[in-house]
Amino acid sequence: MIDRRTALAGVVAMFGTALYAPIARAAGVAQAPGAAAGIPVISEGPPSVAVFTAPQRALMTALSERVLPTTDTPGAIAAGVPAYIEKLLADWAAPADRAPILAGLDAIEARSLKDYKVAGAKATATQQDALLTLAMNDQIPSGGVFFEAFRQLVVTGYYTSEIGMTQEREYLPVPGEYNGEFPYSQVNKVYSA
Repeated sequence: MIDRRTALAGVVAMFGTALYAPIARAAGVAQAPGAAAGIPVISEGPPSVAVFTAPQRALMTALSERVLPTTDTPGAIAAGVPAYIEKLLADWAAPADRAPILAGLDAIEARSLKDYKVAGAKATATQQDALLTLAMNDQIPSGGVFFEAFRQLVVTGYYTSEIGMTQEREYLPVPGEYNGEFPYSQVNKVYSA
């Protein structure tokens, strides 16, 4: 089975030069300013420090599910994306890397309270989608920077998880034989290896 670090290396090509710095560090293609050469292996277990307050964690969890919701396959929460995001930000992000995520979550929370009179985590799915759209369109403070980094964290966390690799995609460790006449209509999932 492919491991998360190997899958992270594949993400580098997807985002290119716009790759969020902590993801690049975890994939081994960049290092933190002033860090010693050589990237350590991603450690197992909980994050080394708490990154989010309880309300920020609840909002981050709810918004990650809005980016990749449960459909006929499990969503971001089932794939463990919120825990992945906190682990990555705790152990691979410099304080400056965390700033846009934390500022964006706080701005979305403030906007939710202003517009809907409810915490962002308790807003309806439609309201959360509207808040994410405001962030994506840079219509809230720090919105554009937050949205791009957050989207990368969610997508990377999901597609490097076991659920993302085996249920959303079809995992074939060794491809089958070549069939040049395979009907496109029979292709069910995108394959990952």
